[in-house]
Amino acid sequence: MRTIIFIFPLMLTLFSACIGDDIIQDEVPERISIDNSIDSLQVNMTHSLSATFFNNIGQVSETPITWISTNEAVASINSSGEILGLTAGETTISASVALPDNSSVEDQFDLIITEEEVIEMPVDEPEERMGTANTTSSYVLEGDFVLRQDGENLIIEFAENYVASDGLPGFYLYLTNNPNTINNALEVSKIDILEGAHSYFVPGVDINTYNYLLFYCKPFSVKVGDGAIE
Repeated sequence: MRTIIFIFPLMLTLFSACIGDDIIQDEVPERISIDNSIDSLQVNMTHSLSATFFNNIGQVSETPITWISTNEAVASINSSGEILGLTAGETTISASVALPDNSSVEDQFDLIITEEEVIEMPVDEPEERMGTANTTSSYVLEGDFVLRQDGENLIIEFAENYVASDGLPGFYLYLTNNPNTINNALEVSKIDILEGAHSYFVPGVDINTYNYLLFYCKPFSVKVGDGAIE
């Protein structure tokens, strides 16, 4: 009995060390992203587009996509996302998904149709994205970060102003599209550095795959904080 009385307060202390204002709501805004947009296309040439839809829990979901060209005299686009250049001019191409509440989400890009020969080149994707880590609990967590693409790999760099509370058992960093849960999230690393500039190397991840950093107390399944990746 003495052993049990001794262990119980210790377990209670560890548990309380990780309790914060955990989020119960498990939803995020739906979004759609055009995967292979272009900035110009020659008359009478075609280009096939694709798009990815992320549902309200941050997962990729197969759903009907509506494609529109705002100037159909310049370029047409069919239900499969194939663009046909018709005459020189400018148009905007959009992809949208209808949601159950009768609203929708949309992504779009501007397109120039030209008589001159062009080489189809994807619109440049960002080589870096940034954000700020913020606590969602009673524990300290703050600091700026930058994501950089390094070939097929990703580097997460935290700035000098980064600081986090110590004493959190099993404190982990995740990449995710839903900052409310580690379900379907990518575990990056156990967090051992709690102050100042440092970085994490994430192999085989594209810079546009995830939209949040998630800081999580793994043993007790409690969120500590997050950071939107802009």
